[in-house]
Amino acid sequence: MRIYLAGPDVFFPDAAARAARLKAACAVFGFHGVFPLDPPTEPPLVAPDSPEWQRIFLANEAHIRGCDALVANLTPFRSPSADAGTAWEMGFMRALGRPVLGWTEDERDYAPRVTPDGLQIEDFGLADNLMLHGGALAVFRGAGAFEACLRHLKG
Repeated sequence: MRIYLAGPDVFFPDAAARAARLKAACAVFGFHGVFPLDPPTEPPLVAPDSPEWQRIFLANEAHIRGCDALVANLTPFRSPSADAGTAWEMGFMRALGRPVLGWTEDERDYAPRVTPDGLQIEDFGLADNLMLHGGALAVFRGAGAFEACLRHLKG
């Protein structure tokens, strides 16, 4: 089973080390981890003069289409919530009808992380926005949360 490893890990200076750790954990469970920075097995059709952002988008979309499931790092990134691109990837995989799971290193509920601004704040005791939880088979928190996702997929 090929698992797309969604999340903001690509933005960190140690992205390659993060990818290696996630892929090694996948291998322990008999899965093949696919990191967004991996070269696609089939390069997407894109014009040579296309902007870099479009090439990245199409490569990641090709990765997702080529995977059987998606495990998303929902650890808050640049805000009190998950990375926006990761949320999109989760929705795309969900629309393909394939399993989606989430994990976060942050054990806190979503609501207390949001700065009060006079607007309503979702307070359902969830790790993030209810739509991310609703689209995932499960969301695990804390140490070992990524591995919990893999165990859940393994059944």
